[in-house]
Amino acid sequence: MPGCIGSRVLQLTESRRHSYHTQRQIFRARVSVPHTKASSDEAVSVDSLGTESELVFFNSLTRQKEPFKTVEPGVVRFYSCGPTVYDYAHIGNFRAFLTYDVIKRWLIFKGYTVRHVMNLTDVDDKIIARVQREKCSAKELTDRYSNAFFDDLKLLNVIPADHYPRATQHIEHIETFVNGLKKRGYAYERQGSTYFSVSSFSDYGRLAQLDRRQCENASASDSDEYDKDDIRDFALWKTYKPEDGDVYWNNSLGKGRPGWHIECSCMAMEYLGSELDIHAGGIDLVFPHHENEIAQSEALTGKQFASFWLHNGFVNIDNEKMSKSLGNFRTLRDIVKNQDDARAFRYMVVTSQYRSALAFTDKCLKSARSTIKRLNALQKRLREAEGEGGKREMEEIVRSASENFVKGMDDDLNTPRAAAAMFSLVNSAEKMLKAGRIGKDAAMTALECLNDMDKLFGVFYTPELGLAGVSSEEAQDTEAPLQVVQLLEQRVEARKAKDFERADQIRDMIAASGFSVVDTPQGAKLQRVES
Repeated sequence: MPGCIGSRVLQLTESRRHSYHTQRQIFRARVSVPHTKASSDEAVSVDSLGTESELVFFNSLTRQKEPFKTVEPGVVRFYSCGPTVYDYAHIGNFRAFLTYDVIKRWLIFKGYTVRHVMNLTDVDDKIIARVQREKCSAKELTDRYSNAFFDDLKLLNVIPADHYPRATQHIEHIETFVNGLKKRGYAYERQGSTYFSVSSFSDYGRLAQLDRRQCENASASDSDEYDKDDIRDFALWKTYKPEDGDVYWNNSLGKGRPGWHIECSCMAMEYLGSELDIHAGGIDLVFPHHENEIAQSEALTGKQFASFWLHNGFVNIDNEKMSKSLGNFRTLRDIVKNQDDARAFRYMVVTSQYRSALAFTDKCLKSARSTIKRLNALQKRLREAEGEGGKREMEEIVRSASENFVKGMDDDLNTPRAAAAMFSLVNSAEKMLKAGRIGKDAAMTALECLNDMDKLFGVFYTPELGLAGVSSEEAQDTEAPLQVVQLLEQRVEARKAKDFERADQIRDMIAASGFSVVDTPQGAKLQRVES
């Protein structure tokens, strides 16, 4: 099991066996819009407006939109590729992480229990090169950038994954995985390294839709500098080289370290089982990384590794993909100078079509800042509204906007359409305020709907100071009420007794009180969740 990473770790280390009904109830309590019937003041959930709308995703595996179904009813096993922690993640990386966040928020809204795992790659050629340059240990380097990564996620209001496993914590699992492939005839050894034999897996190239020659051409740029039978074959275990320094393990595979692709398959299966519902990542990972994951995973288990493959587009600067190799990347620390910058960047990303390329410019970020200010101003005016009038008109506006919002989100997370639905409400509310036709009840109806929609966009929050260089002040934990502290103590006792189901139930009760549980080397702590 993974250990804690840093003082502000966001991982939850226990096996998450959520109660489907408990999680749904908690989220529904936060995601509701006013009833649309003029004769009633009752509030209902947004999802009651979307029950006739079917959730579909564009599946990269089939190249078409498909109705979303899960292996286990009501439960989503969701794996997403995380960062290689040798440097600060750039904003192109964070487009992927924000896409995962929107996927998860919408799935929870739809009533699913989401079990989300995101890996941290902490053994890699780039890490070894950086360690040699900085003359530090691999652990010191990866701890530093893991902590920075978690700070960045928090700054962007990203809901934490259930687990953030590190590759170095799963070497024994990787060894077992590779030996299993060898026994089944899918892997072979050459000069101390172990390779996956692509020719032994007939479906290779299915995800990327490449034939043998295309795979060979694409594999020619592979960084594995070892002998292998076929240019398409990829390393499962790399034999030790002097430049690897202290980064190696001795086991039945020999002295060496794991290959990149095997890490994700192993950790995904360790936490989520052999059949995933969703595997997500950037479009640049389709080949060879995700193609290789499919091959080695399905070769081992004989089962389909993931039902849905979701891929987000690049972030472009000057019509080129943002990447560290091209030297045109910008980190979150480069663009976030105050609290509104973080919210603006999040808004710019989550309201774009996730599969399309996103052109990042300072002008776009400035426009997003203006939008955030406009939303702030509208919220303030709605909260200050007095008098009566406009309630029936506003209820009809809310009904239409909510229906369009849900339909947009159900259509492969069409957030531009959802954002347009939200702004139909914003425009109407602004006009009614200007004309003096909106009273307090109508204003609250509009405000509640905006806040409910934002449970999916996640931009109505106050970024915590002390993260990603926004301020030198350290974030301070907020004191929890006595009853929440007592719940935490009960959870600790339940975990000691290995009553994990009870521990999960208590954790959900804590979440309903506005706090999350953070496991640290010093024990479990409470942290207030920004509403």
